[in-house]
Amino acid sequence: MILILKPNIRPSNDDYQQLMAYLHNLPNIHLRLHHEQGHELSLTEIHLIGTTNQLSVEEMRRLPAVQSVVRVSERYRVMGRHKEDNRPTSFRYNGVHFSQENLNVFAGLCAVDTPEYVELMMKSLRDNGQVCTRMGAYKPRTSPYAFQGHGKQCLPFVFELAGKYGIKVIAMEVTHESHVAEIHEALHRTGYPTGVMLQIGTRNTQNFELLKTVGRQQNYPILLKRGYGISLDESLHAAEYLASEGNQKIIFGLRGIKSNLGDPHRNLVDFAQVAVVKRLTRMPVCVDPSHAIGSRDKTPDGILDVMHATAQGVIAGANMVLADFHPFPSKALVDGPQALPLEVLPQFLEDVQLVHEACLRRRDLARRYDAETLKYEAAVAV
Repeated sequence: MILILKPNIRPSNDDYQQLMAYLHNLPNIHLRLHHEQGHELSLTEIHLIGTTNQLSVEEMRRLPAVQSVVRVSERYRVMGRHKEDNRPTSFRYNGVHFSQENLNVFAGLCAVDTPEYVELMMKSLRDNGQVCTRMGAYKPRTSPYAFQGHGKQCLPFVFELAGKYGIKVIAMEVTHESHVAEIHEALHRTGYPTGVMLQIGTRNTQNFELLKTVGRQQNYPILLKRGYGISLDESLHAAEYLASEGNQKIIFGLRGIKSNLGDPHRNLVDFAQVAVVKRLTRMPVCVDPSHAIGSRDKTPDGILDVMHATAQGVIAGANMVLADFHPFPSKALVDGPQALPLEVLPQFLEDVQLVHEACLRRRDLARRYDAETLKYEAAVAV
């Protein structure tokens, strides 16, 4: 059971103290508190863990300081959608809105290489009206001899260039808790010219200690990619690891499943599960078509495979697209064969917008027919 308290309630408040005194006396119940601090409001959730079946929702709702009560009805306790659950499916970070209702594009370098290429990428994004990007500083690789990323050495110039070109959020993978500290230090030293979304890559989806560490910090939102060799349920439980430590600003990423059934693509595209994740959880959903497809191949109609895959995700309701671009793909240090050249960026963005508009029209159509069905059922009942 989850108790959502009235906004801006403080521990020093009499109602809060009365509530906590009551809850601490409940038998076989453990309390876990979650705090969310926004620009104007602070929100507190109290999760009651244990034998809560006998607790009355109505009685709990009448307790001091309680605004609403959610009885947990799904296995994803924190991020799941439960009956009569009106908790938000969105959050804001550094001026950018992330929601199950909107769409953001993160086009950028899979791996940071030179300041010149980073600047070309950032400038192209600015010129095309974009405020988000991806930049890989830490790169987990299959081979120990492959390029592992420039690490903390590249962070200052990446952040400074982001500020120069108005980039508000950078998706950046971390593979160790020390990387979070390095990012925080670099942002501080450069004067916080941009924001960072910490990315947990597919290889670390079940690195539970990393998940717990990243989940404890409240400074940065998190992009969690689905594990490439595990079930969707296991990956959603990985998101619960993050949320159970306190950070609920999570986006769930689909990037294809490792299987030769997807050949000749790099992975088997799993973007039909965008709708499944949104039905089961409150997380916005990201698709990564670059790592699903792994090439710049075109179909006979002249459209890139990666754009077809992107369209599959967006038409299914994706809220974020993570895409590899590079000023000179042949010179990219990581995943060059799948990176798109900058001259394709305007077409890519226009194609995404076209499909997103179709998605919104489909949603409006479904809502209209749902309303008509409800009217018909009400008339029949009379």
